[in-house]
Amino acid sequence: MQEVKLQFEQNADFRMKEAFKTLRSNIEFCGDNVKVIAVTSCTPHEGKSSVAMEMAKAFAEAGNRTLLVDADMRKSVLVGRYKTGGVKYGLSHCLVGKYKYTDVLCKTNVPNLYMIFSGPVPPNPSELLGSDKFRDMLNALKTPFTYVIIDTPPLGSVIDAAVVAKSCDGTVLVVENNAVSYRFVQKVKEQLDKSGSRILGVVLNKVELDSKGYYGNYGRYYGKYYGKYYGKYGSETKARETKEKKGIAANVSL
Repeated sequence: MQEVKLQFEQNADFRMKEAFKTLRSNIEFCGDNVKVIAVTSCTPHEGKSSVAMEMAKAFAEAGNRTLLVDADMRKSVLVGRYKTGGVKYGLSHCLVGKYKYTDVLCKTNVPNLYMIFSGPVPPNPSELLGSDKFRDMLNALKTPFTYVIIDTPPLGSVIDAAVVAKSCDGTVLVVENNAVSYRFVQKVKEQLDKSGSRILGVVLNKVELDSKGYYGNYGRYYGKYYGKYYGKYGSETKARETKEKKGIAANVSL
């Protein structure tokens, strides 16, 4: 088994941590049979990879043996954003038959969190993700792991996410606030429906927590009454995807 060290932003906003705890709890309430979960979005840069990582981390911190699979083999961002140290083997090595899934597993410095990185870019990612070998791998992973989170490409760009979703127990759709039209989201949802995937819910991402309105008022209320117990937290949260002043996973609907 490979070993890798993950690096995270040190100044994580308290509200962001609570949002992912809520997301974790909502998924747990979906039923004991929901163990393999795909994460996708409509377009690139909506924050799906960050949501997948933080969601997997939240499950691991709750004591669940959790695996995060980087199935965005066309343009992975997880390797460059979180990993330090070398990883020789990845998902594509496994799916072409060069190595077993046990060979491409990575033990991380986060207790209970394991990863499989994407590996070299293959010429046929959709075919590999739709293969019997991938389905067999996911079925085998249900035994050693409590939860398997799969980061997939944006479904509005390529079909890979729908192909992966067919082999999963459910899908979480990440939507950036005020960036994607309602009609576009509906088209992506229809594509997931056609795949037969169970849509667990939607994560509304990059919400302005400090602006006027419900989220801003909620944030001020929460900080006023609970800030002294949990420590002072900054009013600005940097989104991992765009480094903008945005709230991450501020609203969870499942």
